[in-house]
Amino acid sequence: MTAEIMAFHSAYDDFETWSTALAREGVDLRRAESIDEPDRVRHALVWKPPHGFFSRFPNLGLVVNLGAGVDALVGRDDLPEVPITRLSDPKMSRMMAGYVLFAVMRHARDIPKFERAQRNKQWQYLHPRDPETITVGVLGLGELGMAAALECARQGYRVLGWSSTLKSVEGVTTSAGLPALEDILGESDIVVCMLPHTPQTRALLDAERFAQMKQGAAFINASRGTIVDESALIEALRSGHIGEATLDVFATEPLPADNPLWTMDNVLVTPHLASVPLPGSAARQIGENVRRLRDGRELLSRVDPGRGY
Repeated sequence: MTAEIMAFHSAYDDFETWSTALAREGVDLRRAESIDEPDRVRHALVWKPPHGFFSRFPNLGLVVNLGAGVDALVGRDDLPEVPITRLSDPKMSRMMAGYVLFAVMRHARDIPKFERAQRNKQWQYLHPRDPETITVGVLGLGELGMAAALECARQGYRVLGWSSTLKSVEGVTTSAGLPALEDILGESDIVVCMLPHTPQTRALLDAERFAQMKQGAAFINASRGTIVDESALIEALRSGHIGEATLDVFATEPLPADNPLWTMDNVLVTPHLASVPLPGSAARQIGENVRRLRDGRELLSRVDPGRGY
């Protein structure tokens, strides 16, 4: 049997690190642009590949997405009907939970106010609040959202979780469906967006939804920028209706230099790094799925393109 190749494309991930990690799993990873035998490509490891990328590989049988969000792979006309899997690495969940907790605590402990006071050389004392008096609303209770909600609850915050279908989470008060979203937004001092990109969630958080949030509430987005009407968010931040924001994802990435979010005093911008796959641990899942595909077995963390996650 001709040896199989896995094609690699990512503008952000380090090829050498992934190649070394996957070699331990018996996977031959190669940069897509250097492959001169495209018929040997059976798998692809990608993050936002350019249009037409998949057309080169007639024997493609599996696409592995370098991350949790697969919206860049849904609805493409160059991608054949092959299984798509997302990386489901416990370390990614832990990383996301840590980022969300950092952002929640940053707002809960009024750190942005201290940062502004420091720039003005002001000794500004604000007494810390009891976490139990602060309500954190987590929108989206998938694998990463669940981890974030549980970590916030573990720290003593009152956590409300919202999802498309009702879930039971110990220590978290849950609700589901669009009619319940207004209540979550209205009750939360800090709103955390952990929703996947789907046709139903695109621009879900618009001017009407932001108006439903508490006056002065904080907003955190660590999922997808397309879920937010960015102009409505900017206006809500300018007016002070949303007091602070921590944003890791944006409608256009990298965030354009002329975007107002860069210079807003009440916004922290991070470059889409809340949770990233770690080759040393994620390679094991990829290797397992390569073996499962070869044996005709069910794949791990397979994506349903119809749902978008």
